[in-house]
Amino acid sequence: MLSFLTEPLSHEFMQRALLGCALIGFINGFLGAFVMLRRMALMADALSHSLLPGLAVGVILFGLAPAGLFFGGLAAALLVALGAGLIARSSRVREDVALGVLYVVAFSAGIILLAKAPTRVPLEHYLFGNILGLGSADLWTALGIACVAVPLLVLLQRPLLLMLFEPNVARAQGVRVGLLTYLLVALVVLAMLASLQAVGVVLALGLLIAPAATLHLLTDRYELLHWGGGVLGALGACAGLLASYWLDLPAGPCITLLLGACFAAAYLFAPRYGVLPRWWRRRSHFHEESLGRWEQDHPPSARP
Repeated sequence: MLSFLTEPLSHEFMQRALLGCALIGFINGFLGAFVMLRRMALMADALSHSLLPGLAVGVILFGLAPAGLFFGGLAAALLVALGAGLIARSSRVREDVALGVLYVVAFSAGIILLAKAPTRVPLEHYLFGNILGLGSADLWTALGIACVAVPLLVLLQRPLLLMLFEPNVARAQGVRVGLLTYLLVALVVLAMLASLQAVGVVLALGLLIAPAATLHLLTDRYELLHWGGGVLGALGACAGLLASYWLDLPAGPCITLLLGACFAAAYLFAPRYGVLPRWWRRRSHFHEESLGRWEQDHPPSARP
């Protein structure tokens, strides 16, 4: 039994993949709290799909060089985000509608460009990831993004809190709400790029949002949302990878399914906000009220 549990650690590719899962899961879980509170989940989903044409251009121009893929994906996602804002400001189309149109167009263009790329890589590799192929460059990229994103978010915690909960007060105090929003967008894109090898562009949103959504059902403390989300993201990603190894299943879907199962468990059983505890409290409260009314109508002296 012990050898069965420790066998994955005997392979160098699994050691590298586990380290990558820990880094990528923590980055996404930590950042996901800000994305959830800012209600940017759908924007994050659009940005993850918008990476594809940039990746395709990077493959066409530079082959599978990590730097070409990184900067290509970054440029494509930021262009879609900025383009949606420009269309919203210069027309009657709302930003979410413009973003929906642009990301679908970008995603479609990426599929066509990848089909014409001279370096043939299966489309599923970009859509759903292949974390067992994680290289040293991917690990350094994830570590670099973590070293930028986490300290920056901690440093800007107070203005970010004002922006998330009281944007009007933040503006009155001189906080650049628009600039902070664009900073969050840029950090989301970086987190998506870090997640690309692990879960691909389609499943990246689950790794970003599921840990924060789970913690949101378990706690009211703001600090636990991002630090706890980071820990849950790292543990969930590593556990999903190990499950995929033992069950001989794709790693990306296993990671997101496991995080989804954590969210489902919190939704059902969270002590304060879970569906079943709330139902039980209402039921108990109903019985207590009924018992109280019966005791009022039947004092001890009147009971048989």
